[in-house]
Amino acid sequence: MHPPNPTAVPVPLRAVVVDDEVPLARLVGGYFEREGFQTSLVHDGLDALDVLREVDPDVVVLDLGLPGLGGVEVCRQLRTFSDCYVMMLTARSEEIDTIVGLSVGADDYVTKPFRPRELMARVQAMLRRPRRGRYAVPASTGSNPAIEIGPLRIDVDAREVFLDERPVPLTRTEFDVLATLAAHPGRAMSRRALVDAVWGPAWYGDDHMVDVHVLHVRQKLNDSATAQRFVRTVRGVGYRIGTGA
Repeated sequence: MHPPNPTAVPVPLRAVVVDDEVPLARLVGGYFEREGFQTSLVHDGLDALDVLREVDPDVVVLDLGLPGLGGVEVCRQLRTFSDCYVMMLTARSEEIDTIVGLSVGADDYVTKPFRPRELMARVQAMLRRPRRGRYAVPASTGSNPAIEIGPLRIDVDAREVFLDERPVPLTRTEFDVLATLAAHPGRAMSRRALVDAVWGPAWYGDDHMVDVHVLHVRQKLNDSATAQRFVRTVRGVGYRIGTGA
């Protein structure tokens, strides 16, 4: 058996910045390069998909308003072949932009104009979260029993969710929110507590982003605001896991 090579160089993380504002893309790309990322810049939605398949990035910074193919559709297609982290950029602050962007699998978003240092801080917070790709961090150090809440089963180690024995296709962020609540049965968790657990205490931004992900989880679990079997609202506090009854 050969001893480990002390001179081996770690494989750098890969980032793709997709924005038709060329100066902004270059600025953001420069920040990634200073952090040691291999960085690619793309300025068109159609070209982006080809580059994303070729590069297989760890992080994508994706503008919503792209020529050729919009950012929402790029993200939707990206999620068919990649579990990379996606940071959405939007020039508008309307809630519908946020909901649509996150519903197709984005992990986080920032509204233009933004500070590149803030963007990088939030990207670094995302990178500390578990991932199923080639740089995956194990969800646990041992074997965790699946969490069962009535007909809902959450397999933490496999990062899979089943409802009535049928798989539920949650995004990584949706899974993390649900699994965090399920790990604390009966406990009401504030939005800030969920942000700290899922995005990390270093993340800063709008805590109400949690509401968007909870909305998507409920939709996929066939829950509603009035019939909350699983993720229940605690007024004035946040959310807690239900009983499945």
